[in-house]
Amino acid sequence: MSDKQNLSVAEVHERALSQLVSKGFSHVQADAIAATVTAGERDGCLSHGLFRIPFYIGALRNERVNPKANPEVIEKAASSVVHVNGHDGFCPAALRVGYEPVMAKAKERGIAALAIHNVYNIAALWPEVEFLAQQGFVAFAFTGANAFVAPAGGTQPLFGTNPMAFGWPRGDKPPLVFDQASSVCARGEIQLMKQEGKRLPDGLAIDADGQPTNDPDAALAGAQLPFGGHKGSSIALMIELLAGALIGDAFSFESTEMDVNKIGAPFGGEFLMVIDPSHGALPGAQANHQARAEQLFGKILEQEGTRLPSERRYQMREKSLAEGLWVSEFSDS
Repeated sequence: MSDKQNLSVAEVHERALSQLVSKGFSHVQADAIAATVTAGERDGCLSHGLFRIPFYIGALRNERVNPKANPEVIEKAASSVVHVNGHDGFCPAALRVGYEPVMAKAKERGIAALAIHNVYNIAALWPEVEFLAQQGFVAFAFTGANAFVAPAGGTQPLFGTNPMAFGWPRGDKPPLVFDQASSVCARGEIQLMKQEGKRLPDGLAIDADGQPTNDPDAALAGAQLPFGGHKGSSIALMIELLAGALIGDAFSFESTEMDVNKIGAPFGGEFLMVIDPSHGALPGAQANHQARAEQLFGKILEQEGTRLPSERRYQMREKSLAEGLWVSEFSDS
């Protein structure tokens, strides 16, 4: 591996874009992916930063993948759901074309949903809910993965890591955002620990025989565990239903079955709910959702040792924009 270089955030994006285009991605797909991984790197979310580029490139070994796909918006005037057919491309590009129509429906009706179909989703979820919250909307996002997580009490992988994300607008302040897996940790965190030669903390995973393990290789060959036992397992089940059964897309175990080359790029859908908070108050009452939220946030921060979700990311973002990013030469593997 070559020595690291200090690059501006814009230069990192251009490097990622160039790398993807050189491997056969269209500009539509490559630019959306590059923006997503650059945001992860910029904000210190390294498991979803440049580390993910080889996963996108590796996905091209699957004959079904379409790196030149043009996502298609499908909506019915009478419905509050906007659909985007990703045509076997990648989720970041599909999201881009879905934002405007789902925000328009949410403004009109108070609440709307965005169903993303037929995409490979290797990214984090916080970029989309942060974007929507920056536009003044409350947003939720849910997606499955490949089958990596055993249900509570089980020993065989069935659920995906099944992340969920939430964004809340704060006016002239950065939105409150959280993005978390329903497993104890994200898959990428275990992969990074393997890459760095680290042992896993207790309680993250079991091996192929169902025994607790601290070995990243054994964990990746076995099953990850849901956070909080049956509580995280129930949330993973909910997400399978929302991002799978509800919108007619793949469950995580079905995504694994389609991953015949064992690439690890999940195929399926993403489900988002978008709410215009100006519709939330009782008719005739003054909407004060932001002031009420700030009252709660202030109470949280009164307690020593607390912080709001996403504060660390925003701090890292400021540093990255000011000082640049130290990155290694991009690799295909």
